[in-house]
Amino acid sequence: MKKLLTLNTVVTGLLFIAATAQAAEPLALQQVMKDLGKNMQIVTDGISREDWTGVEHAAHLIGEHPEAPLGEKMRIMGFMGANMGKFKAFDEQTHEAAHEMAMAAQEKDGKSVIAAFQKLQTGCLACHQTFRPAFVEHFYGKPAH
Repeated sequence: MKKLLTLNTVVTGLLFIAATAQAAEPLALQQVMKDLGKNMQIVTDGISREDWTGVEHAAHLIGEHPEAPLGEKMRIMGFMGANMGKFKAFDEQTHEAAHEMAMAAQEKDGKSVIAAFQKLQTGCLACHQTFRPAFVEHFYGKPAH
């Protein structure tokens, strides 16, 4: 009986360590967000230089950003619960604004590019303010900056 109790304690400890290590590992979504940030900077630079080809290309990369792997999606969905619809709605706003921006850039319509970029930034900010603190706390065990 004592050996069984010790074995259970060891297994429980190993599972806890594995769960903690998994929670601290960066999600694929983190790299997606970093890439989105880089592409947002490319858009900002492109707008300032009226490089509509560069803006259009970056807008397509933003609008067609990769998705998280299935296992990670399941973890995110489990965490989001009833808020998953709102999270998906923010993502859809991102896609729509990015495609709108790409079309405006293709037409070399600077004012429309800026208007679409503003929609994109507003959607990103709203999503980040709504979800980032709890998301970072849950998946990385630390407060968001």
